[in-house]
Amino acid sequence: METYTVRWTHLAELDLASILEYIQHDRPEIAKEIFVEIRETCADLAYFPQRKRVVPELQHIGIIKYREVLYKRWRIVFSLHASTVDVLLVADSRQNLEDILLRRLLKETP
Repeated sequence: METYTVRWTHLAELDLASILEYIQHDRPEIAKEIFVEIRETCADLAYFPQRKRVVPELQHIGIIKYREVLYKRWRIVFSLHASTVDVLLVADSRQNLEDILLRRLLKETP
């Protein structure tokens, strides 16, 4: 079975830190749990990441190189390369992702 190396971009790490900081104000015990579970969800991308769905907001405009995995209310967007998975974005699914994705992903270089 082929495995991929999962790498986090700086912006994705900042996204996660921001989410955890927000949650920690009210529920510090939950923040740690969410951190661990999001990191585990991303670590699982080492196996069969191509099976995850293409980001719908980008797919409808013809951009199919970005995929996503869901963890509770967060969407984790990544790109897949020959032997690596680059985590690019972690965002609350209630946000307007089309704007965020277009701004960030078209500029991001892992």
